[in-house]
Formats: sequence, C-alpha cells, structure tokens
Amino acid sequence: MNAQTWHGHATVRAAALIGCTALVLSLTGTTAQAGGRDPGREVLAAKDGWASQGAGTTGGSAADAAHVYTVTTWEEFKDALAAGGAAPKIIKVKGMIDAVAQGCEAFEAEGYDFQQYLADYDPAVWGYDTPVSGEQENLRDASADNQDKAIKASVPANTTIVGVGKNSGILGGSLQIKAVDNVILRNLTIEAPIDCFPQWDPTDGATGAWNSEYDAVVVYGSTHVWIDHNTLTDGRYPDSSLPTYFGEIYQQHDGLADIVRGSNYVTVSWNSFENHDKTMLIGNSDSAAADDAGKLKVTLHHNRFKGIVERAPRVRFGQVDSYNNHFVVTKDQPYVYSYGIGIESRLYATDNAFTLSKGVSAALTLKKWKEAPLTAENNYVNGRLTDLIAVHNAEIPEETLQSGAGWTPTLRTQVHPPQVVPWLVDHRAGAGRLR
Repeated sequence: MNAQTWHGHATVRAAALIGCTALVLSLTGTTAQAGGRDPGREVLAAKDGWASQGAGTTGGSAADAAHVYTVTTWEEFKDALAAGGAAPKIIKVKGMIDAVAQGCEAFEAEGYDFQQYLADYDPAVWGYDTPVSGEQENLRDASADNQDKAIKASVPANTTIVGVGKNSGILGGSLQIKAVDNVILRNLTIEAPIDCFPQWDPTDGATGAWNSEYDAVVVYGSTHVWIDHNTLTDGRYPDSSLPTYFGEIYQQHDGLADIVRGSNYVTVSWNSFENHDKTMLIGNSDSAAADDAGKLKVTLHHNRFKGIVERAPRVRFGQVDSYNNHFVVTKDQPYVYSYGIGIESRLYATDNAFTLSKGVSAALTLKKWKEAPLTAENNYVNGRLTDLIAVHNAEIPEETLQSGAGWTPTLRTQVHPPQVVPWLVDHRAGAGRLR
C-alpha cells in the first residue's frame, strides 16, 4: 500500500466480491419499531430552527412500504438512493457501511506511483513558484476522479436517511445533498472521508500545502434540511496519524458538514462533531453573493463541538442562529477559533457553553474575517457568564468586532440555561441517543 493510502485500512476484498454488481435492496414494512416509535417517520417539529420555515421538513416520512429500504453495504445504499424515482423514501442504514472497503489502491490509475510523485514535485526539484503538472499529476488527478465517483452519494429530495440502533453509519463516504428540497439525516455515525490522493500545491502559502477534497456531508443549493443526532468525526484517522511530506502535513480531510451555494432553511441539532480541523462552512466563498445573499439561514442548537480546531462554524452572508451548543477545547489539541465572522454574516450566538482547557483564552472563541456585526449574549465559559465580544476586542484589538446582528430569531424550541448545557448536550447529543 502506497504512503497515501489509509494506514491500517481493511485489506482488499476478494476479487469475486469486488466484481459483484448484483445488489439486493431489502424492503421493510412501515410499522413502528419496538416501543411504538419509528425514527424514519419522524419530522422536524414546528419552530425547530430555520428548517421549520414554511412547509417545514418532513424528509421521506410519507414513504409507502415499497420505498422503505434497509441497507447494509455502500453499494446497496447508493442503489436505494437512486431507486423509486421522485417518491418519498426512507433509507435505514444497518451497521457501519464502508465506502472505501477495497482500499485506496482500487482507485489508482494505471501508472500512478506516489513515490514518483514525491520525487517529481519535491520543492528542491520543482520549486515553489509554479503549480505542479506533468505525468504523475495527471495520473493523480485521474485516480482522484475514480475515488470521487465511488465515494460520493447523491441524496434526492423527500428522503430520510436514518441509522438503525446505536452503531450504524457510514465510513469514508460523502453525502451530497445538492439542489434538492426536504432531506433528513438522523442517528448516523459518519467517519469523514479520507482523500486518497491529495494534491501538492507549492504556491499555497510560503511553503506550499497539501489540499484535499471530500466533505462528510455537503448541503449545496438545497432547502429544508434537518441534520439531527449524528456523530461526525475523523474516527480512525485523526490528523495526528497523518504523515508529513515536504515539511507539510499530508492533509487528507476537508469539512464535516458544509452548507453552501444558496442553501437555505437548515437545522443542525443534537449532533456531536469530534476531533476535526475545518469542521463547518456556512457559505464557502466571499465572491458568492449572487448565490448566497439573503439565504444561508441556518440554526445550530444542542450540538457538541469537541476537539475541533476551527469553523464551528465559519459564516458568510447568512442569518445563523446558534444556541445551547457546547464547545469543548481539550488539553493539548490544536485550536484556532470556534465562530468565524465572515462577509455580510449576521450570527446570533446566545446561551452557549464553552469548556476551554487551561491557557486557552475566551478571546479566541471568535475570529473576525470580514466586517460584520454579531450578537453574542448569555454565553458561559468554564461556568462563568462571559461577554465574548468584549473579551475578544480587549485582547485582539486589531480584529474589533461590532455587536448587534440586527435580527432576533423566532424559530427556537426550548432554550436551556447555558449552565446546564454541558451536561445536557454531552449526554444527549450524537448518534445512538434518540429519545
């Protein structure tokens, strides 16, 4: 296995299994699960964040018996997504299904050699002034295209995807919620995709950088999306396990959940985001005003962000309501900021709790990228009421932030006292904790 492959990844399946294309989708009935409850039939409650705006978010809750699927492999999952036309559907993921079970070698274009790639583009040979090009870069690109086709799964409108029980989800896949309406993701453990073929860009910064693709979940140009009670994490492949080449970390992760390109009316609730660097973008470009202005209305509530380096979230343009979240900065983890304040954003962040390790200042919880006012009230840091804007402005005066987002959220369910948020969120957020 070449250096770019997953360390310790599962071995290649037998050839017979690799070549198997006959997939079976097992249908389930529409009766409720034990205890009289079927999470696949549940819809977003009224006033539960921006995704409840208008007609609300119901996903595939109206699916008939012919459009309810239980899947146990990535191939079955992708088939279920494509089946049934435009009819509402419920897809129940049973167990952990692996999008890259064959290993990275299965995607390699013939002739691609990572060691040769390193030799060809070593800065001592190539320099830092020109983007890489040539045979090995072309083969890397072709290999990346093979992986792209394999691990991306397009989620159609009027769909609910729900994990079965406490230990179900997706390893290494990228869920693409693109240009659709009315989608629900619940009770899934999602391990972030590993980019098998990051690109070396010698012109990225003073010393170059490895750039990767693939977010775990992408909401792109879509409306009425509810992401609830999931666990999203780097899992078996934390950044600390990644090698270094040319003096830079061989970055194989991108985002966990990005909401971009004119997406609107999204609620992200009771999730656990764990051990990741660039976690969540809301708006991915300063130049996307044509798509994003007046949109990107997103609610984040009762989520846990633990071991997160930055982007929890980074916001551009949209009216983002963030309340009752718990931000945990662990000892010795890298940490840059939690909330990123970007162009024309209007962040309303109240009633949150921050647990910061010793030596981490509350001033770092906010990061100013562009001039934009925000509201940040009744937030607690290590159990104490803290004016995040005042602390930030006092300690980082070159990034003075303006107070007052200019709007007040009305689509909120119960707002808990921030003092109880750490216990409440840590015990109830994430996959396997539906109540």
